[in-house]
Amino acid sequence: MADKRRIVIVGSTGSIGQSTLRVVERYPERLEVVGLAAGTNASLLAEQAQRWRPEVVALADAAGLERLRQGLSGTSCEVLAGPEGLAELAGWPSADTAVIATVGFSGVRPTLAAIEARKRVALANKETLVTAGSIVMPLAEARGVDLVPIDSEHSAIAQCLRAGGDHEVERLILTASGGPFRTRSPETFGDITPEEALAHPTWRMGPRITIDSATMMNKGFEVIEAAWLFGMTPDRVDVVIHPESIIHSMVEFRDGSVIAQMGEPDMTLPITYALFAPERLSAVAETPRYDPRTSGSLHFEDPDPTRFPALALARQAWAAGPTGGAVLNAADEVAVEAFLAGKLSFPGIIELVRAVLDDHEVVRDADIDDIEAADRWARMQARRRIETVGRHEPPAGYARTAERLT
Repeated sequence: MADKRRIVIVGSTGSIGQSTLRVVERYPERLEVVGLAAGTNASLLAEQAQRWRPEVVALADAAGLERLRQGLSGTSCEVLAGPEGLAELAGWPSADTAVIATVGFSGVRPTLAAIEARKRVALANKETLVTAGSIVMPLAEARGVDLVPIDSEHSAIAQCLRAGGDHEVERLILTASGGPFRTRSPETFGDITPEEALAHPTWRMGPRITIDSATMMNKGFEVIEAAWLFGMTPDRVDVVIHPESIIHSMVEFRDGSVIAQMGEPDMTLPITYALFAPERLSAVAETPRYDPRTSGSLHFEDPDPTRFPALALARQAWAAGPTGGAVLNAADEVAVEAFLAGKLSFPGIIELVRAVLDDHEVVRDADIDDIEAADRWARMQARRRIETVGRHEPPAGYARTAERLT
Protein backbone atom coordinates (compact mmCIF):
# COMPACT_ATOMS: atom_id res chain seq x y z
CA MET A 1 0.00 0.00 0.00
CA ALA A 2 1.24 3.52 -0.80
CA ASP A 3 2.45 5.69 2.06
CA LYS A 4 0.06 8.12 3.68
CA ARG A 5 0.43 11.80 3.05
CA ARG A 6 0.59 13.66 6.36
CA ILE A 7 -1.06 17.04 5.92
CA VAL A 8 -1.61 20.29 7.74
CA ILE A 9 -4.47 22.56 6.70
CA VAL A 10 -4.06 26.28 7.25
CA GLY A 11 -7.60 27.61 6.97
CA SER A 12 -9.38 24.39 7.91
CA THR A 13 -12.67 26.06 8.88
CA GLY A 14 -13.17 27.81 5.52
CA SER A 15 -14.85 26.35 2.46
CA ILE A 16 -11.64 24.94 0.93
CA GLY A 17 -10.45 23.64 4.29
CA GLN A 18 -13.71 21.83 4.89
CA SER A 19 -13.65 20.41 1.36
CA THR A 20 -10.11 19.17 2.03
CA LEU A 21 -11.35 17.31 5.08
CA ARG A 22 -14.05 15.71 2.92
CA VAL A 23 -11.26 14.46 0.67
CA VAL A 24 -9.52 13.00 3.74
CA GLU A 25 -12.75 11.18 4.58
CA ARG A 26 -12.83 9.70 1.09
CA TYR A 27 -9.23 8.47 1.21
CA PRO A 28 -8.47 7.64 4.87
CA GLU A 29 -5.87 5.06 3.86
CA ARG A 30 -3.87 7.70 1.95
CA LEU A 31 -4.25 10.85 4.06
CA GLU A 32 -3.63 11.74 7.70
CA VAL A 33 -4.32 15.12 9.31
CA VAL A 34 -1.51 16.22 11.63
CA GLY A 35 -2.35 19.93 11.92
CA LEU A 36 -5.34 22.26 11.65
CA ALA A 37 -5.37 26.06 11.75
CA ALA A 38 -8.06 28.73 11.60
CA GLY A 39 -8.36 32.48 11.80
CA THR A 40 -11.17 33.21 14.27
CA ASN A 41 -13.55 30.23 14.30
CA ALA A 42 -12.39 28.59 17.52
CA SER A 43 -15.55 26.52 17.96
CA LEU A 44 -15.40 24.82 14.57
CA LEU A 45 -11.64 24.33 14.87
CA ALA A 46 -12.18 22.52 18.18
CA GLU A 47 -14.87 20.31 16.58
CA GLN A 48 -12.50 19.44 13.75
CA ALA A 49 -9.72 18.64 16.20
CA GLN A 50 -12.04 16.33 18.16
CA ARG A 51 -12.87 14.53 14.90
CA TRP A 52 -9.37 14.29 13.40
CA ARG A 53 -7.12 14.27 16.49
CA PRO A 54 -4.21 16.21 14.95
CA GLU A 55 -0.90 16.73 16.70
CA VAL A 56 -1.26 20.50 16.63
CA VAL A 57 -3.86 23.23 16.13
CA ALA A 58 -3.38 26.97 15.67
CA LEU A 59 -5.70 29.94 15.96
CA ALA A 60 -4.70 33.31 14.51
CA ASP A 61 -7.03 35.23 16.83
CA ALA A 62 -5.54 34.91 20.30
CA ALA A 63 -8.78 36.20 21.82
CA GLY A 64 -10.42 32.86 21.06
CA LEU A 65 -7.73 30.70 22.64
CA GLU A 66 -9.59 29.97 25.87
CA ARG A 67 -12.69 28.86 23.96
CA LEU A 68 -10.47 26.68 21.75
CA ARG A 69 -8.75 25.05 24.72
CA GLN A 70 -12.10 24.29 26.33
CA GLY A 71 -13.25 22.64 23.11
CA LEU A 72 -10.09 20.52 22.96
CA SER A 73 -10.86 18.73 26.24
CA GLY A 74 -9.81 15.09 26.01
CA THR A 75 -7.30 15.64 23.20
CA SER A 76 -3.52 15.96 23.35
CA CYS A 77 -3.24 18.67 20.68
CA GLU A 78 -0.48 21.22 20.99
CA VAL A 79 -1.97 24.71 20.70
CA LEU A 80 -0.33 27.58 18.81
CA ALA A 81 -1.56 31.15 18.54
CA GLY A 82 -1.33 34.23 16.36
CA PRO A 83 0.00 34.59 12.82
CA GLU A 84 3.27 33.11 14.02
CA GLY A 85 1.39 30.01 15.14
CA LEU A 86 -0.11 29.56 11.67
CA ALA A 87 3.34 29.83 10.12
CA GLU A 88 4.80 27.33 12.61
CA LEU A 89 1.99 24.87 11.88
CA ALA A 90 2.54 25.23 8.11
CA GLY A 91 6.09 23.95 8.55
CA TRP A 92 5.23 21.33 11.17
CA PRO A 93 8.04 18.72 11.28
CA SER A 94 5.94 15.56 10.94
CA ALA A 95 3.91 16.87 7.98
CA ASP A 96 4.95 16.42 4.37
CA THR A 97 2.20 18.57 2.77
CA ALA A 98 0.77 21.97 3.71
CA VAL A 99 -2.64 22.97 2.36
CA ILE A 100 -2.80 26.77 2.39
CA ALA A 101 -6.52 27.56 2.33
CA THR A 102 -6.75 30.94 4.05
CA VAL A 103 -8.22 33.99 2.31
CA GLY A 104 -6.23 37.16 1.74
CA PHE A 105 -2.75 38.30 2.72
CA SER A 106 -2.72 35.99 5.75
CA GLY A 107 -1.62 33.13 3.47
CA VAL A 108 1.79 34.61 2.64
CA ARG A 109 3.74 33.85 5.83
CA PRO A 110 2.43 30.26 6.21
CA THR A 111 3.29 29.57 2.55
CA LEU A 112 6.82 30.87 2.99
CA ALA A 113 7.20 28.85 6.21
CA ALA A 114 6.06 25.67 4.48
CA ILE A 115 8.49 26.25 1.61
CA GLU A 116 11.36 26.98 3.99
CA ALA A 117 10.57 23.66 5.72
CA ARG A 118 10.54 21.94 2.31
CA LYS A 119 6.93 20.81 2.49
CA ARG A 120 4.83 20.15 -0.58
CA VAL A 121 2.47 23.14 -0.85
CA ALA A 122 -1.11 22.72 -2.06
CA LEU A 123 -2.03 26.36 -2.58
CA ALA A 124 -5.62 27.61 -2.54
CA ASN A 125 -4.73 31.14 -1.46
CA LYS A 126 -4.31 33.06 -4.70
CA GLU A 127 -3.45 36.28 -2.86
CA THR A 128 -0.12 34.73 -1.85
CA LEU A 129 1.16 34.89 -5.42
CA VAL A 130 -0.71 38.10 -6.27
CA THR A 131 1.08 39.89 -3.44
CA ALA A 132 4.36 38.02 -3.06
CA GLY A 133 4.90 35.91 -6.18
CA SER A 134 8.27 37.58 -6.74
CA ILE A 135 9.43 36.09 -3.43
CA VAL A 136 7.45 32.84 -3.19
CA MET A 137 8.29 31.33 -6.58
CA PRO A 138 12.08 31.85 -6.45
CA LEU A 139 12.13 30.46 -2.91
CA ALA A 140 10.16 27.37 -3.97
CA GLU A 141 12.58 26.77 -6.82
CA ALA A 142 15.60 27.24 -4.54
CA ARG A 143 14.20 24.80 -1.95
CA GLY A 144 13.07 22.27 -4.55
CA VAL A 145 9.47 22.49 -3.34
CA ASP A 146 6.44 21.41 -5.36
CA LEU A 147 3.86 24.19 -5.29
CA VAL A 148 0.63 22.74 -6.67
CA PRO A 149 -2.45 24.93 -7.20
CA ILE A 150 -5.88 24.07 -5.81
CA ASP A 151 -7.87 26.75 -7.67
CA SER A 152 -9.91 24.87 -10.25
CA GLU A 153 -8.62 27.05 -13.08
CA HIS A 154 -4.95 26.67 -12.20
CA SER A 155 -5.34 23.00 -11.44
CA ALA A 156 -6.81 22.66 -14.94
CA ILE A 157 -3.86 24.50 -16.47
CA ALA A 158 -1.40 22.29 -14.58
CA GLN A 159 -3.15 19.19 -15.88
CA CYS A 160 -3.31 20.47 -19.46
CA LEU A 161 0.39 21.36 -19.43
CA ARG A 162 1.23 17.69 -19.08
CA ALA A 163 0.37 17.45 -22.80
CA GLY A 164 3.47 19.34 -23.91
CA GLY A 165 6.70 21.08 -22.92
CA ASP A 166 6.86 24.63 -21.58
CA HIS A 167 8.52 25.82 -24.79
CA GLU A 168 5.53 24.56 -26.78
CA VAL A 169 2.93 26.70 -24.97
CA GLU A 170 1.36 29.58 -26.88
CA ARG A 171 -1.04 30.88 -24.23
CA LEU A 172 -3.12 29.96 -21.20
CA ILE A 173 -6.89 30.41 -21.29
CA LEU A 174 -8.62 30.84 -17.94
CA THR A 175 -12.38 30.33 -17.89
CA ALA A 176 -14.78 32.40 -15.78
CA SER A 177 -18.45 31.88 -15.02
CA GLY A 178 -19.15 35.59 -15.41
CA GLY A 179 -20.78 35.70 -12.00
CA PRO A 180 -24.27 37.02 -11.31
CA PHE A 181 -23.92 40.20 -13.40
CA ARG A 182 -22.68 38.83 -16.71
CA THR A 183 -25.70 40.20 -18.59
CA ARG A 184 -26.77 43.00 -16.25
CA SER A 185 -26.64 46.55 -17.59
CA PRO A 186 -23.64 48.46 -16.15
CA GLU A 187 -25.91 51.51 -15.73
CA THR A 188 -27.68 49.63 -12.92
CA PHE A 189 -24.55 48.48 -11.08
CA GLY A 190 -24.96 51.29 -8.56
CA ASP A 191 -28.15 49.57 -7.35
CA ILE A 192 -26.54 46.17 -6.72
CA THR A 193 -27.03 44.94 -3.16
CA PRO A 194 -24.70 42.65 -1.20
CA GLU A 195 -27.37 39.94 -1.31
CA GLU A 196 -27.42 40.07 -5.12
CA ALA A 197 -23.63 40.05 -5.36
CA LEU A 198 -23.35 37.05 -3.01
CA ALA A 199 -25.67 34.94 -5.18
CA HIS A 200 -23.04 33.24 -7.35
CA PRO A 201 -24.62 31.09 -10.08
CA THR A 202 -22.11 28.22 -9.93
CA TRP A 203 -19.81 28.05 -6.91
CA ARG A 204 -20.40 28.20 -3.16
CA MET A 205 -17.55 30.20 -1.62
CA GLY A 206 -16.76 32.59 1.19
CA PRO A 207 -18.10 36.16 1.03
CA ARG A 208 -14.93 37.89 -0.13
CA ILE A 209 -14.23 35.47 -2.97
CA THR A 210 -17.88 35.60 -4.01
CA ILE A 211 -17.87 39.40 -4.26
CA ASP A 212 -14.53 39.28 -6.08
CA SER A 213 -16.14 36.88 -8.54
CA ALA A 214 -19.00 39.32 -9.07
CA THR A 215 -16.58 42.14 -9.94
CA MET A 216 -14.23 39.64 -11.66
CA MET A 217 -11.38 40.92 -9.51
CA ASN A 218 -11.00 37.27 -8.57
CA LYS A 219 -10.22 36.47 -12.20
CA GLY A 220 -7.77 39.35 -12.33
CA PHE A 221 -5.99 37.80 -9.36
CA GLU A 222 -5.98 34.48 -11.20
CA VAL A 223 -4.29 36.05 -14.23
CA ILE A 224 -1.44 37.22 -11.99
CA GLU A 225 -1.35 33.87 -10.17
CA ALA A 226 -1.16 31.96 -13.45
CA ALA A 227 1.67 34.16 -14.66
CA TRP A 228 3.72 33.36 -11.55
CA LEU A 229 2.82 29.68 -11.35
CA PHE A 230 3.54 28.85 -14.97
CA GLY A 231 6.30 31.30 -15.88
CA MET A 232 4.17 33.44 -18.18
CA THR A 233 3.59 37.13 -18.64
CA PRO A 234 -0.03 38.29 -18.21
CA ASP A 235 -0.32 39.11 -21.91
CA ARG A 236 -0.10 35.34 -22.54
CA VAL A 237 -2.94 34.61 -20.09
CA ASP A 238 -6.38 35.13 -21.61
CA VAL A 239 -9.78 35.05 -19.94
CA VAL A 240 -12.96 33.73 -21.53
CA ILE A 241 -16.41 33.64 -19.94
CA HIS A 242 -17.90 30.15 -19.84
CA PRO A 243 -21.17 30.23 -17.84
CA GLU A 244 -21.54 26.47 -17.46
CA SER A 245 -18.21 26.13 -15.60
CA ILE A 246 -17.57 22.69 -17.12
CA ILE A 247 -14.29 23.56 -18.87
CA HIS A 248 -12.11 24.80 -16.03
CA SER A 249 -9.33 26.18 -18.24
CA MET A 250 -7.37 25.48 -21.42
CA VAL A 251 -3.87 25.60 -22.85
CA GLU A 252 -3.15 26.50 -26.47
CA PHE A 253 0.08 25.06 -27.85
CA ARG A 254 2.16 26.56 -30.63
CA ASP A 255 0.87 24.06 -33.21
CA GLY A 256 -2.68 25.36 -32.64
CA SER A 257 -3.84 22.44 -30.50
CA VAL A 258 -5.97 23.40 -27.48
CA ILE A 259 -6.13 21.06 -24.49
CA ALA A 260 -9.00 21.57 -22.04
CA GLN A 261 -9.70 20.08 -18.62
CA MET A 262 -13.38 19.41 -17.96
CA GLY A 263 -15.47 18.23 -15.05
CA GLU A 264 -18.40 19.04 -12.82
CA PRO A 265 -17.82 22.12 -10.63
CA ASP A 266 -16.73 20.47 -7.39
CA MET A 267 -13.68 21.64 -5.44
CA THR A 268 -12.86 18.18 -4.09
CA LEU A 269 -11.55 17.26 -7.54
CA PRO A 270 -8.73 19.86 -7.78
CA ILE A 271 -7.97 19.36 -4.07
CA THR A 272 -7.46 15.63 -4.61
CA TYR A 273 -5.26 16.31 -7.62
CA ALA A 274 -3.18 18.86 -5.69
CA LEU A 275 -2.59 16.40 -2.85
CA PHE A 276 -1.49 13.49 -5.06
CA ALA A 277 -0.39 14.83 -8.47
CA PRO A 278 0.84 13.46 -10.76
CA GLU A 279 -0.87 10.33 -9.39
CA ARG A 280 -4.60 10.06 -10.03
CA LEU A 281 -6.58 8.16 -7.44
CA SER A 282 -9.52 5.94 -8.33
CA ALA A 283 -12.73 7.88 -7.85
CA VAL A 284 -15.01 7.06 -4.95
CA ALA A 285 -18.79 7.03 -5.12
CA GLU A 286 -19.06 10.67 -3.99
CA THR A 287 -16.95 11.96 -6.87
CA PRO A 288 -19.12 13.85 -9.39
CA ARG A 289 -18.92 12.62 -12.98
CA TYR A 290 -19.27 14.74 -16.09
CA ASP A 291 -21.48 13.23 -18.80
CA PRO A 292 -21.31 15.14 -22.13
CA ARG A 293 -24.51 13.45 -23.29
CA THR A 294 -26.60 15.12 -20.62
CA SER A 295 -24.73 18.33 -19.86
CA GLY A 296 -26.22 20.50 -22.58
CA SER A 297 -24.44 23.09 -24.71
CA LEU A 298 -21.28 24.93 -23.69
CA HIS A 299 -20.96 28.66 -24.36
CA PHE A 300 -18.06 31.10 -24.49
CA GLU A 301 -17.72 34.88 -24.77
CA ASP A 302 -15.23 37.65 -24.10
CA PRO A 303 -15.51 39.48 -20.77
CA ASP A 304 -17.18 42.86 -21.22
CA PRO A 305 -14.59 45.46 -20.13
CA THR A 306 -17.37 47.91 -19.27
CA ARG A 307 -18.89 45.50 -16.77
CA PHE A 308 -15.57 44.08 -15.57
CA PRO A 309 -12.76 46.69 -15.52
CA ALA A 310 -11.13 44.73 -12.68
CA LEU A 311 -9.40 42.50 -15.22
CA ALA A 312 -7.52 45.42 -16.75
CA LEU A 313 -6.84 46.83 -13.29
CA ALA A 314 -5.13 43.59 -12.25
CA ARG A 315 -2.92 43.70 -15.35
CA GLN A 316 -2.06 47.29 -14.46
CA ALA A 317 -1.04 46.19 -10.97
CA TRP A 318 1.26 43.51 -12.40
CA ALA A 319 2.86 46.00 -14.79
CA ALA A 320 3.38 48.50 -11.96
CA GLY A 321 5.90 46.27 -10.21
CA PRO A 322 6.41 43.94 -7.23
CA THR A 323 4.34 45.83 -4.64
CA GLY A 324 1.50 46.56 -7.06
CA GLY A 325 -0.15 43.22 -6.36
CA ALA A 326 -0.03 43.77 -2.59
CA VAL A 327 -1.76 47.13 -2.98
CA LEU A 328 -4.33 45.68 -5.37
CA ASN A 329 -5.22 42.89 -2.94
CA ALA A 330 -5.28 45.02 0.22
CA ALA A 331 -7.38 47.81 -1.26
CA ASP A 332 -9.81 45.26 -2.71
CA GLU A 333 -10.16 43.45 0.62
CA VAL A 334 -11.04 46.71 2.40
CA ALA A 335 -13.39 47.75 -0.40
CA VAL A 336 -15.26 44.43 -0.33
CA GLU A 337 -15.67 44.67 3.45
CA ALA A 338 -17.03 48.18 3.05
CA PHE A 339 -19.48 47.10 0.34
CA LEU A 340 -20.78 44.23 2.47
CA ALA A 341 -21.19 46.66 5.38
CA GLY A 342 -23.19 49.09 3.26
CA LYS A 343 -20.46 51.76 3.28
CA LEU A 344 -19.55 51.55 -0.41
CA SER A 345 -21.50 50.98 -3.60
CA PHE A 346 -20.73 48.03 -5.85
CA PRO A 347 -19.13 50.28 -8.52
CA GLY A 348 -17.20 51.96 -5.73
CA ILE A 349 -15.22 48.76 -5.08
CA ILE A 350 -13.25 49.00 -8.31
CA GLU A 351 -13.08 52.79 -8.25
CA LEU A 352 -11.58 52.69 -4.75
CA VAL A 353 -9.00 50.06 -5.70
CA ARG A 354 -8.03 52.06 -8.79
CA ALA A 355 -7.56 55.24 -6.76
CA VAL A 356 -5.37 53.57 -4.14
CA LEU A 357 -3.29 51.82 -6.82
CA ASP A 358 -2.79 55.13 -8.62
CA ASP A 359 -1.46 56.71 -5.42
CA HIS A 360 1.05 53.94 -4.73
CA GLU A 361 4.79 54.39 -5.28
CA VAL A 362 6.05 50.96 -6.30
CA VAL A 363 9.09 49.42 -4.59
CA ARG A 364 11.09 47.70 -7.34
CA ASP A 365 13.35 45.28 -5.45
CA ALA A 366 10.79 44.44 -2.79
CA ASP A 367 11.43 42.01 0.05
CA ILE A 368 8.75 40.61 2.34
CA ASP A 369 8.99 43.64 4.65
CA ASP A 370 8.35 45.96 1.70
CA ILE A 371 5.36 43.91 0.63
CA GLU A 372 3.89 43.89 4.13
CA ALA A 373 4.44 47.64 4.33
CA ALA A 374 2.63 48.12 1.01
CA ASP A 375 -0.22 45.98 2.31
CA ARG A 376 -0.55 48.11 5.46
CA TRP A 377 -0.31 51.36 3.50
CA ALA A 378 -3.01 50.32 1.03
CA ARG A 379 -5.42 49.30 3.80
CA MET A 380 -4.90 52.63 5.55
CA GLN A 381 -5.39 54.59 2.32
CA ALA A 382 -8.50 52.64 1.38
CA ARG A 383 -10.11 53.13 4.80
CA ARG A 384 -9.28 56.83 4.75
CA ARG A 385 -10.96 57.24 1.37
CA ILE A 386 -14.04 55.35 2.54
CA GLU A 387 -14.35 57.64 5.55
CA THR A 388 -14.01 60.69 3.29
CA VAL A 389 -16.18 59.63 0.33
CA GLY A 390 -18.40 56.88 1.74
CA ARG A 391 -20.91 55.28 -0.55
CA HIS A 392 -21.88 58.61 -2.13
CA GLU A 393 -19.40 58.14 -4.94
CA PRO A 394 -21.41 58.38 -8.18
CA PRO A 395 -21.91 55.19 -10.20
CA ALA A 396 -20.31 57.03 -13.11
CA GLY A 397 -16.99 56.35 -11.42
CA TYR A 398 -17.25 52.77 -12.57
CA ALA A 399 -17.73 53.87 -16.16
CA ARG A 400 -14.75 56.22 -15.88
CA THR A 401 -12.55 53.41 -14.61
CA ALA A 402 -13.71 51.07 -17.36
CA GLU A 403 -13.11 53.69 -20.05
CA ARG A 404 -9.64 54.51 -18.76
CA LEU A 405 -8.50 50.90 -18.50
CA THR A 406 -9.76 49.70 -21.90
